[in-house]
Amino acid sequence: MQESFDIVSSSGSYAVRIGRGLLANVVDAHRDAIYLVDERLAHLLPEAAARRVLIEANESRKSLEAMPEVILKLRELGANRSTHIVSIGGGVLQDIATFAASVYMRGLSWTYMPTTLLGMADSCIGGKSSINVLGYKNLVGNFYPPVEVVIDIDFIRSLDAEQVIGGLNEAVKICYARGAQSFADYLAEGPAWPLPPETAQRLLTRSLITKKWFIEIDEFDRKERLLLNYGHTFGHALEAATQFGVSHGVAVGLGMLVAIDFAKRGARLTQTGASHAEALGRHVSAMTDIVVESGVRWPKVDLTAVLQKFDNDKKHNTEFYRVVVPVRDGELELVSIARNDDTRAALRASYEAVFSQLGIDTAVASNVA
Repeated sequence: MQESFDIVSSSGSYAVRIGRGLLANVVDAHRDAIYLVDERLAHLLPEAAARRVLIEANESRKSLEAMPEVILKLRELGANRSTHIVSIGGGVLQDIATFAASVYMRGLSWTYMPTTLLGMADSCIGGKSSINVLGYKNLVGNFYPPVEVVIDIDFIRSLDAEQVIGGLNEAVKICYARGAQSFADYLAEGPAWPLPPETAQRLLTRSLITKKWFIEIDEFDRKERLLLNYGHTFGHALEAATQFGVSHGVAVGLGMLVAIDFAKRGARLTQTGASHAEALGRHVSAMTDIVVESGVRWPKVDLTAVLQKFDNDKKHNTEFYRVVVPVRDGELELVSIARNDDTRAALRASYEAVFSQLGIDTAVASNVA
């Protein structure tokens, strides 16, 4: 059984379909398309998807410096203004496809099939690309939604615990950002590892319909949608400082934990708010424990490098850090905090507290940027 709904955007509505066995349907509908595909998934493509650009899906490929190679391959495969692009892969492929489709000959139509739970639960809708530049994460990008998003739940079978938990972290972030009832409804769906297809479909539908509200009320990240950066500013710094040795979804989870600790240190929460935020913290910590139990080893973390990356985040301005944290009764808010030594000391203390709790080694490592 499929779920489907539409997302309304300024460039027109686009459909979202969620179900099983949908890859063959997409290829049948787009035999003449050019496929941008995670090279690890190439063996899953039917032969009818003949024009392919295989991409090594890692952060170095999701960069402005790597984009000319992708654009040149589109040219070599004969892409013109009427060519349709189908992107199959996780968030890296989505960012590459969004950016390339938007600039090639001033814009090509495209379809996105997310293959990671992180992509399925969050980034597949909203039409936003983020591209790294010279080591700075997500420094440039644009908005260019696909004409359709097709989520084939069968791809989840290829994911390990770390990848599934990373996606669940993004899903719970969205639902928490919408409010206490949305968060409670999400937990009632039973997010867990392993993730059965029926549970996955319910969780994905709930997460995406919740995000749909943010997208449609604030398409271009001016107000409400900014709350979905919760966990990201803190998490991006950890990703970058470990040369992406901590995966994005796991880093977002850790970022939420740091944000909760930072809010409590700043006395931003009422007793009710602290209880609400701590419920999220317990859930994220339990998910993180599953990642560790699966055999993932934390890289050594240079905390000074983390704080340096945090300091350079593009969302800050010259006088203030701009971060999303829980406030008052636990609701999220984008706050401005003075860039001074007291703030930096509080940030360091929050990172240290979370890293200590999770057993992350903060000794300086020679291979950390």
